[in-house]
Amino acid sequence: MADELLTVPDVMARLKLGRSTVYDLIRSHRLPSITIGRSRRIPAAAVRDFIRNQLAEAA
Repeated sequence: MADELLTVPDVMARLKLGRSTVYDLIRSHRLPSITIGRSRRIPAAAVRDFIRNQLAEAA
């Protein structure tokens, strides 16, 4: 089954971050994403991996 693709506003809500911060994470390749047409989509697994990595760095 294909992984769920999230919009930038979805990621903003899940991570409680602003739009510019989410785009900064995408630009810095800390949060992988794909572009479909003019829309940016982030795999839900990438968000989970990002959270896991942040927790590991904080430990």
